Amino acid sequence: MIPYLARVLVKAVVTLFAIMTVTFIATRFSGNPIDTFLGEGLTTEGRQALIDYFQLDQSLWQQYLAFLRGALSGEFGLSFVDRRPVTEVVAERLWPSAQLLLASIGLTIAISLPLGVLAAVYRKSWIGSAVMVVAFAGYAVPAFVLAIGMILIFSYWLDWLPVVGSSTALHFIMPTIAMSGVLVAALTRFTRNAMLDVLGQDFIRTARAKGLGEMRVVLRHGLGNAAITVISVIGLQIAGLAAAGSVVIESIFSWPGIGQLLVNAAIIRDYPVLQFGVIAVAFAVVAINALTDIAYALADPRIRLGQN
Repeated sequence: MIPYLARVLVKAVVTLFAIMTVTFIATRFSGNPIDTFLGEGLTTEGRQALIDYFQLDQSLWQQYLAFLRGALSGEFGLSFVDRRPVTEVVAERLWPSAQLLLASIGLTIAISLPLGVLAAVYRKSWIGSAVMVVAFAGYAVPAFVLAIGMILIFSYWLDWLPVVGSSTALHFIMPTIAMSGVLVAALTRFTRNAMLDVLGQDFIRTARAKGLGEMRVVLRHGLGNAAITVISVIGLQIAGLAAAGSVVIESIFSWPGIGQLLVNAAIIRDYPVLQFGVIAVAFAVVAINALTDIAYALADPRIRLGQN
């Protein structure tokens, strides 16, 4: 298990370093903040002080080395807009995004696993067909279309739910459903397919021949052995939402999360906020993938014992 964990850790560190490098290069090639934003409302002395602080008049290589030194020491600079440490600016947005992410994943798992199991067990009846129709419908409706439709129905016409903000539980309903729509469809299909593969195996017939109850056979032996596929899909979905999946939904509902912050930082070329925000998201994605790999090893010992 230790060699497997070491490989996972090395892969995570290398991936994070590559993302940091690409982020730095991409932000610098997008334009010069001195010409677009930095000079507004500043005196000549204040403008020069900020240029010196961020080393914007240095070469790209010198800026990169300074960026790496700051990252290793935990100093990521000040926001061009707020004039505050970027760690504070980003930290204020992480928890709202995390709340929306956890709510969406929780709703996805609560709906998809039972539907996937039902679709597999009752694959030859109308129940299985109805579940698959719902799953394909979820694929066909993009998240932003579902979000706008819910706003029109539940906010504009019925006036039941609020649209902007995240202060109450009612604010979570529409963003959570909008983010979970496609995820529910995907996880339901993958769960069904994994269950069909497992339920056709010899050990399932043996368990039934021993007289075990159908519920125990399906949930313990069936779903338990289909866990690798389910964990894979859930891990990818969480990583996808953490990376960029919530940007559109946060923009539509004016959700005060990291996605909306990164979009605004990219528009105004607030390099420090954009860089640290992307690094924070990348760290979350890499950590989620590493935890998913560890979950693979715990679910199937053959993975951690393999040499490749």
